[in-house]
Amino acid sequence: MLLPPHLQEIQTQVRREQDTPHWRQHYAIRAGCEATVSETVHRHGLRHCRYHGIAKTHVQHVLIAAGTNIVRLSGHFPPGTNPPRPPRRTSQFQSFCRNLAQ
Repeated sequence: MLLPPHLQEIQTQVRREQDTPHWRQHYAIRAGCEATVSETVHRHGLRHCRYHGIAKTHVQHVLIAAGTNIVRLSGHFPPGTNPPRPPRRTSQFQSFCRNLAQ
């Protein structure tokens, strides 16, 4: 489609800017956000609200966001493994049982 000359100049300039590393780095942030929105819409049904009212709709959106985060976090660990946990402190009952065994 042919554009009027002044619009064609603007479009050409913008397309030239899109080839710069600075523009690509800046756009990568938006691309990540767009991917998140797309995932929640297509995989988790964000656009189809099951409830009426702003408060209930907000709760559904928060739960969908939490579910999306859980799904993404689960992909960072190989199947059958768990993320490392800090060691738990010894309870009083465990200390008592160890003292009895000695």
